[in-house]
Amino acid sequence: MRLSTFSGTTIIINFLHLQVMSNNHYSSKLLENAVAEFSQLPGIGNKTALRLVLYLLKQDAETVTHFGNAIIQLKNEIKHCRICHNLSDEEVCAICSSNSRDHSVVCVVETIRDVMSIENTLQFQGVYHVLGGIISPMDGIGPADLTISALEQKVTHGNVKEIILALSTTLEGDTTNFYIFKKLKKYSVSITTLARGVSFGDELEYTDEITLGRSIVNRTPFETTLRNT
Repeated sequence: MRLSTFSGTTIIINFLHLQVMSNNHYSSKLLENAVAEFSQLPGIGNKTALRLVLYLLKQDAETVTHFGNAIIQLKNEIKHCRICHNLSDEEVCAICSSNSRDHSVVCVVETIRDVMSIENTLQFQGVYHVLGGIISPMDGIGPADLTISALEQKVTHGNVKEIILALSTTLEGDTTNFYIFKKLKKYSVSITTLARGVSFGDELEYTDEITLGRSIVNRTPFETTLRNT
């Protein structure tokens, strides 16, 4: 029999897969619970969640334990840098603690993913400030929900010479840019923004590295963008 070449575990898993896909009923409550948890992840539907769970079931116990422990350790031990609010293993992230970075130039971004996108361009040697979002009245997010006050405090210390506004070129991003500009223009700090190589409506994490890198290098004074609107 050809089936004899398969392990018993593989046969059971394939049977479970066919059974769930055919009638949407789970033969195991444990399987159903695992699929339900995976399907809560962004972009993961029930079919993809089931495929991921069945994949994990095919792995050895040590592999699955490492996977689970990595998630638990991440949740329990990850920190936000007390200076820039980026994710970090320590109280101060590697970027903020580096002596090779220019701490007088601060790039303001919406999320941690934007830090990663800009770092991948290899065109920026300053430091960052993560807002944690952008102003969006429709979503109930106002200035007080972001780290704008911490950014202003950073500027008042007098060590910052330039603020780069590197938010998504959306209506909400532009609104947040303008709010920050109004808050900081009274200080002796240069306020710039990305060159418009990033098209309106684009988010930084989806912009290719070359375009994003050029937009950073060719950044322009924010006041110039106001005159052009």
